[in-house]
Amino acid sequence: MKFLPSSVAALGIVLITAAAAAAEDWPQFRGPTGQGISAEKNLPAEWSTAKNVGWKVTVPGKGWSSPIVSKGRIYLTTAVKPDDASGNARSLRALCLDAKTGKTIWNNEVFFQKDADVERIHGKNSHASPTPLTDGKHLFVHFGPQGTACLTLDGKMVWNRKIKYSPRHGNGGSPILVDGVLFFSCDGMSEPFVVALNASDGTIAWKRDRPGVDDVKTFSFATALSIEAGGKRQIISPATGQVVAYEPKSGRELWKVKYSGFSIIPRPVYAHGLVYLSTSYMSPKVLAISPTGAGDVTASHLKWSISRGAPNTPSTLVVGDELYFVSDRGIASCVDAKSGKVHWQQRIGGSFSASPVYADGKIYFHSEQGDTTVVKPGKEYRELAKNSLGERCLASFAVADGALFIRTETKLYRVQK
Repeated sequence: MKFLPSSVAALGIVLITAAAAAAEDWPQFRGPTGQGISAEKNLPAEWSTAKNVGWKVTVPGKGWSSPIVSKGRIYLTTAVKPDDASGNARSLRALCLDAKTGKTIWNNEVFFQKDADVERIHGKNSHASPTPLTDGKHLFVHFGPQGTACLTLDGKMVWNRKIKYSPRHGNGGSPILVDGVLFFSCDGMSEPFVVALNASDGTIAWKRDRPGVDDVKTFSFATALSIEAGGKRQIISPATGQVVAYEPKSGRELWKVKYSGFSIIPRPVYAHGLVYLSTSYMSPKVLAISPTGAGDVTASHLKWSISRGAPNTPSTLVVGDELYFVSDRGIASCVDAKSGKVHWQQRIGGSFSASPVYADGKIYFHSEQGDTTVVKPGKEYRELAKNSLGERCLASFAVADGALFIRTETKLYRVQK
């Protein structure tokens, strides 16, 4: 059967949707496809600290990693300051909770961070910001240069490894699992690089420097995305000054697009045959890139860009033919995903770090103030509800088991009808 280009794009969307529908869990940052999409139904549009709350529990310590959900269990990380510790000394921990009840099943220290071994972090960061991930058999947790580990789902250590680099503002990006390797970026203050560890034992499968960055500010924090395009599996990894696509098994560079930007945080998304990402500080732009080229394709494969309302921190979201995003200062946008034409832009209030989520016909924009604006997807702005938990929040939602799982500064909520 022969597919026309438009049919191939449509088929890709169907396959992504089918993958999300088949996976009821939320196994990594931004869910089954890593793009903020859930197939869950019957989710609430309205809630408060009491309304539509299945349970809420206090989470020890502090961490801005997002929760993940697998086989009826929630996993997340946190950093607990011991009573007798000073400075940045922390017990870096992984937690497992029952998704139905919120009861803690286990709470284990993975690493101990000595005060002398850590750089100062940004005021919006934490010592446990990267989101864990699971393949359904193991749990992978990452604390930047403090260490990366593989645990059993019962919390027992399988392996651990420390990859040293000098971060600016602390750790941030989450690891991804693709073709048997655990990939993450180490874009620190100098000599930035990416690394892939063998998921089975933590040994280094490959490591690649980040050449060609001209800006003196080399640090970035983006989580990569694995896609298949042009018949090739690719790791799309944004960095300061450029986004690079790598071959997962070898680390070979496939293509790159250069731009002006540093401290890159948003995770890319992929739909309609295009990769969408934001170039972050100082003047962010949302870019749409065709991932089918080879070498430096800046001049040939950048399809469109938009600057007004572009985010520094939250990732973008594709629903149907539209791309949605919210700026750090609270301007939400809907644009045509193929052309970049703006359908609407709306100030929804608040400051934003968490990435938006789509589920059950609703888009959830969650602010740092703990307020969620719920919007109906479409070419016209239609607000369904505004909800407040009254507490600071930088973590993105998890969606699974007929519920939203929302982490605030001190608590974890199960929000459901």
